Amino acid sequence: MSQTPVRRGLVLGGGGVLGASWMIGALAALQDTYGWDPRDAEVLVGTSAGSVLAGLLGCGITVETLVNHQRGVPAPGDPAVDFDPDNASGGPLPPRPKMGIGSTALLAQAVRHPRRLPPLAILSGLAPQGRGQLDAVGALIEVAVEAGVEAGASDDGWAPHPATWIVTMDYDTGRRVPFGRAGAPPAQLRDAVMASCAIPGWYAPVTIDGRRYVDGGTCSPTSLDLLANRGLDEVVVLAPMVSFDFDEPPSLVGRVERRFRRAMTKRVLREAAKVRRHGTAVTILGPGREDLEAIGVNLMDPRRRLRVLDTSLRTSAAALRDGDATLPAA
Repeated sequence: MSQTPVRRGLVLGGGGVLGASWMIGALAALQDTYGWDPRDAEVLVGTSAGSVLAGLLGCGITVETLVNHQRGVPAPGDPAVDFDPDNASGGPLPPRPKMGIGSTALLAQAVRHPRRLPPLAILSGLAPQGRGQLDAVGALIEVAVEAGVEAGASDDGWAPHPATWIVTMDYDTGRRVPFGRAGAPPAQLRDAVMASCAIPGWYAPVTIDGRRYVDGGTCSPTSLDLLANRGLDEVVVLAPMVSFDFDEPPSLVGRVERRFRRAMTKRVLREAAKVRRHGTAVTILGPGREDLEAIGVNLMDPRRRLRVLDTSLRTSAAALRDGDATLPAA
């Protein structure tokens, strides 16, 4: 007697260059432990660094390809063959931003509706407009989309996966916009991913159909709550900004980052509660003590990529194997 397949969603959160490396390790552990290909998720939700991985998975790129490319050994035909993960983001520090406030319209929204916008979204409006560019990331996604078209997908500029959602924030209204979801404005996957990665004050906003969009992480580190009423059996969340076991960094910057991380963890747990109320189990993986020691305090520092990847391969497998990460359905 055949078993009914598990309806599973996959959420990939924000976390910079090292967050992406950590998630790739966690994806490999997830695939090995569950015996499940993450590309088979019913819904793929990606934010910031997670949007790049969600976009690639949605275009059919395998987890093995992602791991190999992190190690610098891309296979023949790999769409990421010309992508340099050490330099694509522009380095560990942002270029000097432009003068002036990034979004006066967003700040006006915050004044009119002070309780409607998350604090980080309001702060992003105060940040000066960044000068960094994400063209290399956009080119990577464009090649992946073209590979999907060659494999038989429709030529609409989006991922072949029918539910690849890329989370951004409208920089003038503060509204969360998950491109690819029903009712969202039309966009090319390349542009949506670049927008989702556009950290305010670091990168320039990305204009799509006349509107400016920035990093979806300004609204939520995961946007897990978007899956609250999808009728899924389980949602797996890989969240580089969520931790349940902390290290003790000696620097002031490190301690501030860990305090911010605790706040993000609480937010994601609130989102998980919304999903669980609809009868969906939630599995949340985030960097633990060993992972945080490997990551350090700068998530954009590519020099730690391989150490973070190797650590995540081991720690994520252990967390999944022990079942510590699963929150049962309500």
